Amino acid sequence: MKKKMNKTSKDNFITYLMVLVIFAVVQTLSATGNLSNLLTGLLVPLCVYIIAAVSLNLVVGFSGELSLGHAGFMCVGAYSSALFSHVAQDSIPAVPRLIIAILIGAAVAAVFGVLIGIPVLRLRGDYLAIVTLAFGEIIKNLINILYVGVDENGIHVATSSAGLQLAPGGKQIIKGALGISGTATLYKGMKGYFFLIGVILILVTLFVVQNLVNSRSGRAIMSTRDNRIAAESVGISVTKYKLLAFTVSAALAGVAGVLYAHNLSMLKVSIFDYNLSIMILVYVVLGGIGNLRGSVIATIILYALPELLRGFSTYRMLIYAIVLIAMMLFNWAPAARNWRSRMLEKIKGNKSKKEAA
Repeated sequence: MKKKMNKTSKDNFITYLMVLVIFAVVQTLSATGNLSNLLTGLLVPLCVYIIAAVSLNLVVGFSGELSLGHAGFMCVGAYSSALFSHVAQDSIPAVPRLIIAILIGAAVAAVFGVLIGIPVLRLRGDYLAIVTLAFGEIIKNLINILYVGVDENGIHVATSSAGLQLAPGGKQIIKGALGISGTATLYKGMKGYFFLIGVILILVTLFVVQNLVNSRSGRAIMSTRDNRIAAESVGISVTKYKLLAFTVSAALAGVAGVLYAHNLSMLKVSIFDYNLSIMILVYVVLGGIGNLRGSVIATIILYALPELLRGFSTYRMLIYAIVLIAMMLFNWAPAARNWRSRMLEKIKGNKSKKEAA
């Protein structure tokens, strides 16, 4: 047991170290002027998608459920936190306001995770995927008709622009399909630190997911994935532990939404559609289901690659598709998996010989 715990701690440390090394390399390239404006603009969105992919892996990889509503949780986290930032802009300084906004985004997404998870997690397989996909679309369409403003009398909510009656001097924050504008300008002085904040949130996400997975609750979650009937037979509440994984995943998706919302001057609900959920799922699957380190690496490669290949014009998406297929084969083809196992055994054998010598 001790050896297993040491190996787990070592794997976790390697994952944290990998993130920190990538951060150090990027900062070095930026400081020496070797990082293009294009890549600089991708850094914070990259952090957003890494957080989203790691959090989704908790549901797909460790809980064994197929969820296609991750964009919906990101959406509620983004909008609730941006609304708070605008309402509290004059009363709370920037740094504590951003911290509170992150907590609010996570809390609101977690509440939606519980509300959706209680009825939905009784379903399985394709039915669960369809319902979570419907949730994401419902959230998107509800926010699309939402108008919210604030004046001296408090916060006002309406479903049309004409129905939002504000006192003189009032401010309209959420403008239906036009979304929320000016959130990033509330944090002008912190703009240069958003990549650092993103890396910190990635480390927090990894810490939460890894510690949950390696805890007693995490083992219960994985037991429900491996054999639902056997788990129920020994007294494990399948719904309870699946709901726990679903809620934590939703909260972390909300954190990704907060970072996304506060990095943009214009936030529109149209970005949070089912294509975003499927894209995040692609990162999880191609990085390896249940492999958190793989989710980080796959997100970096697959998100940055299309932008880096813009110079190839016509062949850009062709190269991207080839990379997708190659990653899929490398991770899931039986021949590739056998080859990886042989290489791993060979490396371990060489290491044992060196230690014996």
